[in-house]
Amino acid sequence: MDACRVTPVVPGTRPAVADIESRIAAARGRVSPLYQVLLNSPAVVQGWEAMLTAIRLNTSLSPRVRELIILRVATLNNAPYEFDAHVPHARAAGTPDAVIEQLRAGPAVSAVQGLAAGEADVLALTDAMTRDIEVPDALFAPLRARYNDQELVELTATVAAYNMVSRFLVALRVGH
Repeated sequence: MDACRVTPVVPGTRPAVADIESRIAAARGRVSPLYQVLLNSPAVVQGWEAMLTAIRLNTSLSPRVRELIILRVATLNNAPYEFDAHVPHARAAGTPDAVIEQLRAGPAVSAVQGLAAGEADVLALTDAMTRDIEVPDALFAPLRARYNDQELVELTATVAAYNMVSRFLVALRVGH
């Protein structure tokens, strides 16, 4: 596999980013390869950590819905590092291994078996935003019927944020 296109910052080697590095390690248990690359830009890593922490930990979405979105984005964008990093979170959120493996294989949303009510609609939103950007009204209507405005913003922000993550990982070959 190809090596990362940017030199990762070895934890503990740059005093200028020591504070953010320690916050990342405290919140996530380690400084992952993704964050080691992000540490090359203090401004970017600080904003990234704040936004992704809000998306992962501070929204009203169920962890299972959030992780389904992340796994689907990772598959659609061919970001296996992102997918593999979120499998434990998906399992912890109650996603069966059979669903995880279907999402890894990337079938059409309609072919995924074992989804709870409304989850196929969330995955359809994920597909539309990731593949086409534009979300047709007919696809959005079932989401509007199920979710309030806050939840719709959080669903959309989660899809958008994890598209950013996967595109960053793939472009810089992080985790290869």
